[in-house]
Amino acid sequence: MTNPRQAVPAEDGDTMGDLIPLRPARTEPEQDTHYEVTLDEEAAPDAVLVQAPEPVGERHPIIPAELRGWSTIKATTQHTAGRWAHQTGYHAVRAPRYALLGCFWAGVGVFRLIGRHLRWWWVTEQYGLRQSAADRHDPEMWMKLHREVKATRAWRGLVLLGEAFGVAVATGEVAAGPAWLTVAVLAGITPALARVGRPSDRRIISPAVVTPRFRKLNPDIVLRAYYAAKLGDPDKPGQQVHFGSTMSRDGNGSRVLIDLPHGKGLDDAIKAKPAIASGLDVSLSQVFITRDPTSHRRHVLWVADRDPLAIPAGRTPLLACKPTDIWAPAPFGLDERGNRVAVEMMWNSILVGAQPRQGKTFSARALALYAALDPYVKLSVFDGKGSPDWRKFRLVADRCAFGLAMTRDGDPVELFIDSLREIKADVQDRYQRLSELPVDVCPEGKLTREIARDPRYRMPVRLVVIDEFQEYFDLPDPDATKEVAALLVFLVKVAPAAGVIVLGATQKPSGIGSGQVAQQFNAFRDNHQIRFSLRTGSWQVSDLVLGSGAYSEGYDSSTLLPDYKGVGILRGASDATPTVRTHLADAQDAEKILTAARAYRQRARTLTGMAAGEEVTREVRDVLADVRGIYKPGERGLHWQQIAARLADAHPEHYADLTADAISAQVRAFGVPSVDVKRHGVTLKGARADAINTAIQRRADR
Repeated sequence: MTNPRQAVPAEDGDTMGDLIPLRPARTEPEQDTHYEVTLDEEAAPDAVLVQAPEPVGERHPIIPAELRGWSTIKATTQHTAGRWAHQTGYHAVRAPRYALLGCFWAGVGVFRLIGRHLRWWWVTEQYGLRQSAADRHDPEMWMKLHREVKATRAWRGLVLLGEAFGVAVATGEVAAGPAWLTVAVLAGITPALARVGRPSDRRIISPAVVTPRFRKLNPDIVLRAYYAAKLGDPDKPGQQVHFGSTMSRDGNGSRVLIDLPHGKGLDDAIKAKPAIASGLDVSLSQVFITRDPTSHRRHVLWVADRDPLAIPAGRTPLLACKPTDIWAPAPFGLDERGNRVAVEMMWNSILVGAQPRQGKTFSARALALYAALDPYVKLSVFDGKGSPDWRKFRLVADRCAFGLAMTRDGDPVELFIDSLREIKADVQDRYQRLSELPVDVCPEGKLTREIARDPRYRMPVRLVVIDEFQEYFDLPDPDATKEVAALLVFLVKVAPAAGVIVLGATQKPSGIGSGQVAQQFNAFRDNHQIRFSLRTGSWQVSDLVLGSGAYSEGYDSSTLLPDYKGVGILRGASDATPTVRTHLADAQDAEKILTAARAYRQRARTLTGMAAGEEVTREVRDVLADVRGIYKPGERGLHWQQIAARLADAHPEHYADLTADAISAQVRAFGVPSVDVKRHGVTLKGARADAINTAIQRRADR
């Protein structure tokens, strides 16, 4: 039977290079820890690794990563000072216990030293030699040894007497001296005597850091794991597992390229991931298998030293409450290697999906908070379930609605539809106006940061947040559902390129609606460029959130543990697909950030809509917009009497005494014809919704 420690012959035509030792030179920097414990013996020095390319020498940075930049130096200093403060406090509290144990073991050490000296004086190590001579009946050798031991004992006895005399004199001098000298001598010799007296497995000073279980990998362990997972067979020709690179350190883990036997591929490795984790003797969340673009049978194996997903990423950096820039990436969290992960929100639509209570809303809200701190971003926030998580966005949102039930603010569904209509019209208008701008202002015919922040162009970056968007695809009114579905599909496909970011979150990414609505729901879900999936119920649901093919590439959010709150797989934000631990911003943090965001908007004079109080009172009324806003979903026309009554109810500050004739004259002044409208079997003069939409569009084009 072939030993996996032995060399595996390369296949014909393999040009991977010469054999190299199994134990490559360690190039990773020494870690400032005292708790790393190797659980496996080092590999035999005469063993060799399978054929692999010659490693390329990597230069260490001149300036360590923890000392690059003032912010990094500050963070490193704070971390180090915090660690020292913790250790100081930990040991200070336990100092009396350390003193008692030290004195006790120092007393034991005194007797142990006396015993060692007596054994040294009596030459006990020669007893075996004399007994051996007696057993051989060799009196001559026994007498020779006896004479030597008598002489040695006489000389060593004199040494011990001198040592005892010196100790007695020194003790007398110290006792007769000042008290500080006695304390200093005792403080100096007590630790030494305690070290002699205590057993090797009994520590006096306990470490202030919990000792974690640390798995140090070597090629033998990896081969054992893959063969145990039935991904190869060391005894069959051509079925050996090869290494495409040497085992190396990568962040807080080990990394290596694995070449599976011909006929095996990435799909097999992903399915065998639990068996690989068992063979490596680590938890499943410590094993990461990713695709290598050069070959389907080759993949990258990265094994974390400790479970990286169990360590929270900490509070959001947005708590500094400093203004942000939507044109720069938004901080999102930390990946499995502890690197910072940011999301480029501009020109993208973002989908967040998960099971309930896994941190979906918190993750989506973290990105919305980043946009809120940019005073030039116009926010529209809608929550289909009506939870408290988004309500503080009233401080900054131009339009917001929560839940589906009627409230004192009006019908949230109607407000949602009106907002989508307005955003769609704005997107269409932006494309037209961008194409007409001079080349020196708009070189590529697309929105720029300067145009978005210049109020003359009226094209600010917009963020549309829709939490639990599946609720809007299943409304009681079928006509309203169809209109919402069409508007959302339009926005997710067309709006991002016009500077309108769509951020959608859902806990039910499939099985919504029927017929055309179901198709539009799938189209809306599948047209998001960036996808973040927290824990899901199955790999099929994970694929719906992350996009088709994610599972075959090794990404399955259903394998995330239930205890991992705010942890998910981020796909589409970059070439990599990391597992991200998102920063935390709870309700109090969100309120603090939004309060600061409102102050920035007030200072920049960009506070609009509901946040500016426009839902209560407005200085300037817009007759056409107000009339269009009172039409409910599915209503094609209203009588003038109905229009006047609804306006009086919706905006009493402007239309309290409005009559049917007055509103008819005001609306007809914009070119809206007065036509026969049949309502509930009664035909009277009124206005049709299509005519009002045409008038609004005509006014916008001028």
